[in-house]
Amino acid sequence: MSPPRTAPWRDVVQVMGLPVSVALRGRHAGDDLAQAAWVRAQTELHEADALFSRYRAGSWVSRHNAGAADLADAPQEVREVLALAEAARVASVGAFDVWRPGRDGRTVLDPDGVVKGWAVHRAARHLVALPGTDACLGGGGDVVCWTTEPEGEPWQVGIEHPHAPGSLVGRVPCRRGAVATSSAAHRGEHIVDARSGLPPTGVASVTVVAADLVAADVDATAAYALGPGAVAWLRGRPDRGGLVVWADGRVEVV
Repeated sequence: MSPPRTAPWRDVVQVMGLPVSVALRGRHAGDDLAQAAWVRAQTELHEADALFSRYRAGSWVSRHNAGAADLADAPQEVREVLALAEAARVASVGAFDVWRPGRDGRTVLDPDGVVKGWAVHRAARHLVALPGTDACLGGGGDVVCWTTEPEGEPWQVGIEHPHAPGSLVGRVPCRRGAVATSSAAHRGEHIVDARSGLPPTGVASVTVVAADLVAADVDATAAYALGPGAVAWLRGRPDRGGLVVWADGRVEVV
């Protein structure tokens, strides 16, 4: 087995159409055990992409939207994601929804607002299981952090400024938890208020800090969809923190 490293070991791969980065420090940072865990984490992400991608003709979601796969026969992973999505729809009073009108008038499934955080969260389990090793896994604005010691050195998660991509509006120290950001900075207005079908107004980005990435990611997307109501809604959510950057440049801490 390779000798342990003291400096963080890092790698980045392209999975699910986005860069996924890992950083490890401590006993197994970069050794054979870590490499094997990283391979398992990537496998989880590839499997999620094969199941949920709207851009792969053979995925379950694509086949469902084409009328070739029935919800009654959906895999357990699909049912889990749909349950999370339904909870978010109810909590956001309909602003967040994975079901939307298709071009032909049929309702289609677009699970992107749930799947990314769900998949990264699942993949991170393989890295968190490494003994004596701190781990940080990030993908497309969603980050899971873990330190073996509850009061250990926190990971510093940068929050990109939506009005100046490449620069930071702040940093979040994170030991055991997750940080997720929803924004139109890189992908354009891809998030809409499901009640109107239109992009929300007034909000530039929403960052949520929570105990796990599924909660952080879904709430960041739902809050962004709520637009002007983002801060008030997040303050009513249990055990959440974060910040909202408004379209006029104001920054409001939640």
